[in-house]
Amino acid sequence: MTAWRLGLLLAACFAVLLLAPGLVAPQSPLALNPAMALQPPSTAHWFGTDDVGRDVFSRVVHGTRITLGLVTLSLLLSVLVGGGLGVVAGFAGGWFDLVVGRLADMVQTFPPIIAGVMITGILGPGAANLVLALAVIHLPNFFRIGRSAALAEAQLTYVEAARAAGFAEPSVLLRQVLPNVLPVLVLNFVILFPLALQIEAALGFLGLGVVPPAPDWGAILEQGKNFILVAWWLSLWPGVFVLLSALTMSLLGRGLAEKLGR
Repeated sequence: MTAWRLGLLLAACFAVLLLAPGLVAPQSPLALNPAMALQPPSTAHWFGTDDVGRDVFSRVVHGTRITLGLVTLSLLLSVLVGGGLGVVAGFAGGWFDLVVGRLADMVQTFPPIIAGVMITGILGPGAANLVLALAVIHLPNFFRIGRSAALAEAQLTYVEAARAAGFAEPSVLLRQVLPNVLPVLVLNFVILFPLALQIEAALGFLGLGVVPPAPDWGAILEQGKNFILVAWWLSLWPGVFVLLSALTMSLLGRGLAEKLGR
């Protein structure tokens, strides 16, 4: 099985968990049962239970929607804003390119995890603030990707031909340049997904992500660190799902790059 097909298979599995977690894990991820606290994996609880008796399998499965959903939403925001500004800057050039480029440089001076901690630390934990933090972190990346792709396209013959035919600049940008830049942005969306996922999990582990008791993978990892010697399963399974998700997107990125010839 090729990397592309394996990535598609894993992506399909995660898509089911994201769209319909209740079909895979019908138990509530929030239901408390103190009498069953810290039970090891068994036929009744495949991934064991946590310190208040919640089913870890249900929490990890339902956490797929929260964790991957937030990462996807934040990267889409980065693509729309950062990539959009980059395409316009690369095509138009001039003062707009200079100003937005310097702003992107300022944001990129901060290491991603430090920037995430700063933003969520100021705004506070929560899903909306986490999405905003992850989006801001990756804005410079998509700005530079969009700018480079648009700059290269703007120098090609078909753009000059469209201009010579009398098409307005916005029309050339939207109808000629943008369709050729979009595959590059999509490819880098897939490539950067594992990094964004790791940052999201790290912020959740630090208590700066989704507010408990929401079953976010990073938050479950943070909970498990207090019981690592007596309940190893609390930290193992969310970590495995983070690893498998990152591997899935890496395989998809490699296969997509091969198909696009990049």
